[in-house]
Amino acid sequence: MKKWFFDADYLQACNCDYGCPCEFSAPPTTGACDGLGAWRIERGKYEELSLDGLALGFAAKWPGAIHEGNGTVLLFVDEKASAAQREALLAIGSGAAGGLPFEILATTFTTLLEPRFVPFDFRMDGLQSSVSVGDRMRIVLEPIKNPVTREPEQVAVNHGTGFIFKTAECASAREGSVDEKEMQFSYPDKAGFVARIHYGN
Repeated sequence: MKKWFFDADYLQACNCDYGCPCEFSAPPTTGACDGLGAWRIERGKYEELSLDGLALGFAAKWPGAIHEGNGTVLLFVDEKASAAQREALLAIGSGAAGGLPFEILATTFTTLLEPRFVPFDFRMDGLQSSVSVGDRMRIVLEPIKNPVTREPEQVAVNHGTGFIFKTAECASAREGSVDEKEMQFSYPDKAGFVARIHYGN
């Protein structure tokens, strides 16, 4: 198995209420899970192949809690990646290359859809971050607003046993949507996160 790692900024949105019960080992808000995520890789390697400056994303659906399985995932790979880099990112994202979080997530999927090779447009600005993945997937974050004063809240999750992130700022996903033939959903004003991660095998 080839050694790999990457350090990246990560944005996530899903259909759960703010904070996302899944981060607390609780069932998803609606009983099912629809989620999106994207990584902007600052520095990474797959053996000796550089992954610097590339991006990887996903849209996924599970009929129940993630750990109950039967999920469907669609991977998005940076179109500017070379053929070798595309192969590497797909090996990582599908879990075939091992390493967290992908090797755990892979056990929850029964359907891996044909990947898309698209441009990524990240705008990183803390809780105001966003990403457009091609023209069919989008995450737009903003601060959670206090329901009485409408002032922005500052909330963070420290998840010591978390495998997607250990620490993240909690956001409101003003937009969390995907519109592909095999994967379509949109959940405005639901749970969002922005995090800095290190992954590897």
